[in-house]
Amino acid sequence: MAEFFKTSVIWVVDFHYEGRARRWFRAFGPNDDPFQKMTDTLKDLYGDRAKLASVRKATEEEELQYLRGEEPKNSYCPTGR
Repeated sequence: MAEFFKTSVIWVVDFHYEGRARRWFRAFGPNDDPFQKMTDTLKDLYGDRAKLASVRKATEEEELQYLRGEEPKNSYCPTGR
């Protein structure tokens, strides 16, 4: 019988967009480099307007927020919604 193991980890990404603090929750696999992936993602989305501040593993409460679909208070949707 195959067992299921949780393979992803929830990370908290803090960055500055045009000088304003922003926070995202992101899930990454165990072999991913979250800092490098988010650096590349922010560069692709915003160019020089965004600067990555920190990437850290989410606390238990933050992970629950992510799983419930609750956005951080200072999140920013790139589509403007």
